Amino acid sequence: MVIKPSRVHPLHTTHSQDFLGLDYTKPTGLLHDAKYGDGIIIGIIDSGIWPESASFSDHGLSPIPSKWKGQCQAGEAFRSNQCNRKIIGARWYDKHLSAEDLKGEYRSARDAHGHGTHVASTAAGALVPNISFHGLAAGYARGVAPRARLAVYKACWGLGASCHDAGIIKAFDDAIHDGVDVLSLSIGKSGGEFFSSFHAVRNGITVIFAAGNEGPAPRTVTNALPWVITVASATIDRAFPTVITLANGSSSIVGQSLFYQPKDNNNWYEIHHSSCLIRNGEKINASLASGKIVFCYSPLSVSITSPFGYVSHAVKAAKEAGAKGIIIATYGLDILDYFEKCGAMPCIFVDFDAVGQINSSGDENTTPLVKIAPARTWVGGEVLAPKISTFSSRGPSPLLPQFLKPDVAAPGSNILAAVKDSYKFQSGTSMACPHVSGVAALLKALHPDWSPAIIKSALVTTASNDRYGLPILANGLPQKIADPFDYGGGFIDPNKATDPGLAYDVDPKDYDLVVNCESANSNCESIFQNLNLPSIAIPNLTMPTTVLRTVTNVGQANAVYKAVVQCPPGVQISVEPSVLQFKQGKKKQSFKVTFSMIHKVQGSYLFGSLAWCDGAAHYVRIPIAIRPVLYVAYLGEKQHEDPEKTTASHHDMLTSILGSKEEAIESIIYSYKHGFSGFAAMLIESQAQQLAELPEVRSIKPSIAHQLHTTRSQDFLGLDYNKPTGLLHDAKHGDGVIIGVIDSGALRPTRDLLFTRLAGGQKRLATGQP
Repeated sequence: MVIKPSRVHPLHTTHSQDFLGLDYTKPTGLLHDAKYGDGIIIGIIDSGIWPESASFSDHGLSPIPSKWKGQCQAGEAFRSNQCNRKIIGARWYDKHLSAEDLKGEYRSARDAHGHGTHVASTAAGALVPNISFHGLAAGYARGVAPRARLAVYKACWGLGASCHDAGIIKAFDDAIHDGVDVLSLSIGKSGGEFFSSFHAVRNGITVIFAAGNEGPAPRTVTNALPWVITVASATIDRAFPTVITLANGSSSIVGQSLFYQPKDNNNWYEIHHSSCLIRNGEKINASLASGKIVFCYSPLSVSITSPFGYVSHAVKAAKEAGAKGIIIATYGLDILDYFEKCGAMPCIFVDFDAVGQINSSGDENTTPLVKIAPARTWVGGEVLAPKISTFSSRGPSPLLPQFLKPDVAAPGSNILAAVKDSYKFQSGTSMACPHVSGVAALLKALHPDWSPAIIKSALVTTASNDRYGLPILANGLPQKIADPFDYGGGFIDPNKATDPGLAYDVDPKDYDLVVNCESANSNCESIFQNLNLPSIAIPNLTMPTTVLRTVTNVGQANAVYKAVVQCPPGVQISVEPSVLQFKQGKKKQSFKVTFSMIHKVQGSYLFGSLAWCDGAAHYVRIPIAIRPVLYVAYLGEKQHEDPEKTTASHHDMLTSILGSKEEAIESIIYSYKHGFSGFAAMLIESQAQQLAELPEVRSIKPSIAHQLHTTRSQDFLGLDYNKPTGLLHDAKHGDGVIIGVIDSGALRPTRDLLFTRLAGGQKRLATGQP
């Protein structure tokens, strides 16, 4: 039993359904076969809903499912008859709130913020024609499961949409009673987990959470409990290119924006350079910026300052300064909704390549001039997607690193959906979460007997790691190939998830063991590792470790699967048995996966995968994350003159912790026995904690990697002295080559100029003074 203060959690903020392969008009596939989600109830715990939106029309829907036991709670500007066969229930929770919390709010399920409406319409909005944002992204708006029903639980309040624990937990409690099938929560806060979600899963409800918007920094993912589906955000194959023409006629630049001014705008504008690194309330110099386009670029701070921290403030300051527009050079091109308040003023993101082009378009006597065209909508394979969104929080979880998070990625950048009576773009893992909630509803409609764990497994094991043969990338600085801490199993593939072949199911009783292990102890390590999840994370691999998994055949009765292993670098993986045979009456098979380090070193996380392949349509893949951990124990002055006795004492000390002398000897990497006493050993955290409690141990800490400090210019050129490849190594550090220096001469030989003996030869220096 746990009692805690109620905390406040922030909200994580239409072509996306087509990008997922959910074609509304296609007579086959998940969407059609699941009857568009009809009969499934999706609960939305958020900021409420705007019932008049066309996205919540119940036209053509069948009666409310008979299993529904909820209510439509009336309140301010929300009548009980505003529920219908689409919005079948609404509740709101304000008893814990102050008058300040309720400013600008409706004391009802009506959404004053817009976030909840956007999320609900993304998950289950009806088909609405002729929708666009000022002509951009024109077409039909619809949810992922357009015939699913919505149950609204308003637990987030105020213009900042703060969500208190007390209200969220009450929403969970009511949703369990009301009979929802899926719960979607685009909320979360670093340092907090919703253990009450366990009770929903135990009652057969699939719970989906947003991963958070603190990326691209590592260790920022939230909502990392093993029984929920944690969703990262990704881009889709839609862009809004804006052409910036340079006055010198040499070239044009293509940026990204939501600028929708009339096409006959042929005005040229001067550029005003600014760092734009301003906080809320600060200003841009109006005398310099008025009537011009503000060009934001700060090369010295780009690697340490996230664009999300200053873009909205820079836009506001540019408008107040009388600027005619703003161009921001950044690596974060996937947050165009930050420009929503620009209105008719052009606000544009460009990449760093554009900086030199803009600057070179003028000279020392001429200020660069630019002309900006309205944005266009561009959809298709020419837009490289998906990419993991810059803002999407990354793993591992700082609270629960034993569980690999996030689980999957889904569309979350520049998503057009309902807000009050209109449709607007929003970006965030908040937008990715309802995409997965809608897919979960479709899978539940198609497979009503599937448990929440099987639905999660189907999504993770069929997710994609590439598109058109190219690996999925993760936006950031620098951009890189995505790994499991960016997207878990990968980008969801709803149609493949309908037939995953095998599934990693979990008995809800096993989750009880995790709940009771909230305070870590030595037994918890094994419980966490052997929980039957569709992923494996070992945050402290110190010795050969075996984990157990069981798969359930949800495909053809007679099937043979073979293990396909992609080992993390430096890690050996063995699977026993490596072949699984299924037949009628034998749907479950268990196997062991053993991990061991090829070399015992302290390192960062390493990634791999394990897949079961039947040689046909099924490739059941789970991601793996491994981190070797080396601890250094310092014992102070040595207690024995004989070094061997000192080493033996180290073995005895570790034996008392590990329970086996053989394991102790295997664990120790170095024994410090001459000048002082101590050792370096591969240990898990709980073993290190036990060692720290022994009176002989002065300190025990993880081994830390330290970088060489040089005069830096050589490293900046990529000439790493310690790297076993590259020019410096391959040229034997210049051995045998004589460099003549025509300069001012040389002082007497110093350490740098001494003829130092090198492996295989001498370095030579010839000087001459002109």
